[in-house]
Amino acid sequence: MTYTKSSKPSKQRKFFFNMPLHLRHKLFNAPLSPELRKELGIKRLPVRKGDTVRIMRGDWKGHEGKVVDVDLKRVRIYVEGVTIRRADGTPVYYPIHPSNVMIIKLGEVDRVRRKIIERRRAAREQLEKMGKAKPLKPTKASEKEEVGRTEKEERKTEQ
Repeated sequence: MTYTKSSKPSKQRKFFFNMPLHLRHKLFNAPLSPELRKELGIKRLPVRKGDTVRIMRGDWKGHEGKVVDVDLKRVRIYVEGVTIRRADGTPVYYPIHPSNVMIIKLGEVDRVRRKIIERRRAAREQLEKMGKAKPLKPTKASEKEEVGRTEKEERKTEQ
């Protein structure tokens, strides 16, 4: 059976809801923090158990924690410390969509993940050479450091 999307919205929805689990991983992409972007040379990666994330949208905005579990069926992640109370008082994790978080620190980087990073970096570099992608912007903090360094160097040369 082939898994292709149709141009009709009803078939796209049907494909989404019946998508096999090995293809659902594509739905778990989350942006990387500016520091990780600069270090790895890519913009986003699939969220995994063990990654440290910052929630960017919703009621839990600004909260940081480790990913405790990933629900492929519901396309949700569960973050440490993000819990609600059930009616009987037991705490349960609150489900968060991966697009609403930013990966701050990667968990274990195994062979498979390293392969994903290398593949995406190579594709990005190829697009940059062709002029179809802009180079990754440096972080604001690193720009300030560079500006500060140049001003200090100018002062030293003047003296």
